[in-house]
Amino acid sequence: MPRIVIVTDAWRPQVNGVVRSIENTNRELARMGVEVAMITPDAYPSIPMPTYPEIRLSMARYGRVARAIESYAPDYVHIATEGPLGLMARHWCLQHSMGFSTTYHTRFPEYVAARIPVPMSWLYAYVRWFHNGGGVCMVATESLRQELEGHGLDNLRLWSRGIDLDIFHPRPRTERPFGLPRPIFMTVGRVAVEKNLPTFLDLDLLGSKVVVGDGPERENLQKRYPDVTFTGARFGEELAASYAEADVFVFPSRTDTFGNTILEALASGVPVAAFPVTGPVDIIPGDGKAGILNDDLHLACEAALACSRDDARALAETFSWERATRQFLDNVEAAKVRPPRHRAAVTG
Repeated sequence: MPRIVIVTDAWRPQVNGVVRSIENTNRELARMGVEVAMITPDAYPSIPMPTYPEIRLSMARYGRVARAIESYAPDYVHIATEGPLGLMARHWCLQHSMGFSTTYHTRFPEYVAARIPVPMSWLYAYVRWFHNGGGVCMVATESLRQELEGHGLDNLRLWSRGIDLDIFHPRPRTERPFGLPRPIFMTVGRVAVEKNLPTFLDLDLLGSKVVVGDGPERENLQKRYPDVTFTGARFGEELAASYAEADVFVFPSRTDTFGNTILEALASGVPVAAFPVTGPVDIIPGDGKAGILNDDLHLACEAALACSRDDARALAETFSWERATRQFLDNVEAAKVRPPRHRAAVTG
């Protein structure tokens, strides 16, 4: 049975696409007979990340992380994030001449620059150094692959995403969901600055706006938009039932690398309105059946009301976690063949 060590700085209790992607992939890997060991911040002392306390930054020493990796005797090492644990795992792989894979889950330069005044060129230099050191860097979409190639990343391979069609599915809709008049325009996800929520919340739309999720900007936005319903974070059946009540799912982010919530909405039979950017353009076809992409988000929202809920569901059914996990496994195996590059020390 092959063994994979997955190292991630993003883990429970965080609620985000990175964590969900790893959890779903681990489930499928287990079904395929692959043994997975996780190295996550919950095993080490940590501190809250400045400006985003929900994310914990590990304070582990390099020796502890190295011993953890070695104790699993892995056949493959996959590094999911560019944070402290990812750095130490990268150093261990380089020290031991072990090919490794990484994932570009989030727009690290843009997210850091939105919180800390660091030149974007420095941040992309770090991203190149970090990811080009491994054999494979996985990206979720073709448009993101092309964009990152332009920034100098040269070992990119696709790893798509899937959706649990048993949890997220169309359901009978109530007349006044959340006690609100229809149509319901909903967004789901972290309530954080990079999600560009004010662009959606400022729209003059008929009906009601609902935000499902939590995050550092929630209190501020609730005060700023008293007419918008903020439900807080929801999970499992409660989350799935919330999606299914929406008339249109609005995805205002311009910086996501994929958009797992788009798939959850489509699987629930909800058409999508979004900008024509990486993520939405890789999921939503341009035929206007399951969703609308437009640089004018107001027009996209109104046009999406006429889209087909059946077509939305049919589009989601083309995405499979089993297929995505086979991509992941192929990439992990390919990374071990390609020798690691750019040796550099990281102390700990």
